Amino acid sequence: MTVAQETAAELADGRRITRWTFGSPEGVTAEVLNLGARLHALHAPDRDGRCANVVLGCESTADLFGGAAYFGATVGRYANRIARGTLPLNGTTHRLATQQGGHTLHGGPDGFATRLWDGVPVRVGRRAGVRFRMDSPDGDQGFPGTLKAEVTYLLGPDGELCLTYRATTDAPTVVNLTNHMYVNLAGEGCGTVLGHLLRVEAARYIPVDAELIPLGPAESVTGTPFDLREARTIGSRITEEHPQIRRAGDGFDHNWVLDGTGLRRAAVLSHPASGRRVECLTTEPGLQVYTGNHFDGSLTGRSGRPYFAYAGIALETQHFPDSPNRPEYPSTHLRPGEEYRSMTVYRFSADQGRRPAPAATP
Repeated sequence: MTVAQETAAELADGRRITRWTFGSPEGVTAEVLNLGARLHALHAPDRDGRCANVVLGCESTADLFGGAAYFGATVGRYANRIARGTLPLNGTTHRLATQQGGHTLHGGPDGFATRLWDGVPVRVGRRAGVRFRMDSPDGDQGFPGTLKAEVTYLLGPDGELCLTYRATTDAPTVVNLTNHMYVNLAGEGCGTVLGHLLRVEAARYIPVDAELIPLGPAESVTGTPFDLREARTIGSRITEEHPQIRRAGDGFDHNWVLDGTGLRRAAVLSHPASGRRVECLTTEPGLQVYTGNHFDGSLTGRSGRPYFAYAGIALETQHFPDSPNRPEYPSTHLRPGEEYRSMTVYRFSADQGRRPAPAATP
């Protein structure tokens, strides 16, 4: 396992976007950027050994600071939404920077996804990757306390990509970090994920209002399109008539309450035609599933093809949206002397079975 480093781009102010590439020549390889501590590409073989990039991404630097800012990025200081930019903490209400709709999304308009992190190559046994670090000052996007954040990517020869997050603070604050990669196991730019099979290990999900803010308590998935306890094609679920599907823009943009605790399986995504499969494990209590409902062709991927609706799916392991305003949700508070720790593992593989039979011609 080797780690190669190069300059991907130079910004107008002289700062450099650096790219690291690591992995196995005949297996899974990954590319990460210091811009947003971002997974920029991941090449995985299909059942016949043919590799393709299965992570959405853009080459344009302008896009990486614009419409593609979240693609593969480490988002924070708080992933997902905080309603109306209101953060109550220890008797004080902090006003956070907000975006369209008046809510704080993924840490604010200048969140972690648009920062240049410090990166160094790392090796642990047979695994190799990059460790990124960044200091977020007190008052950054309105959040209290200086936060020292770290995320480490480690890829093994077996195709297991491990993301480990750590953070400390010098004053009470909140933290909720995740990776925002979009996956298409057919290959980046190769159509939609509607034919992918998805399983989510959760008996409950959190309904949202028209602005995608949680309505309150989690509800059972039984009898709804959100019941993915057995693998279902994504297209078969998001075409069902259900007000929550319509509310999210004809797809998923919801948080599932994962079963169990500790590092355990959260979801499995597979693509029958290629045989590619990714299993997601996490220590986090929730999984936000977003099916790229709002892609409109305005972004062009590294394949040179535009991204339209459902071009990829994000499986974001995290705490629940708007937790600071919902004391009944698992806490995201971090205090001096404590350490935030989180781990998510993506196991990429390919089945060795036969190809699906072609559909009968009428």
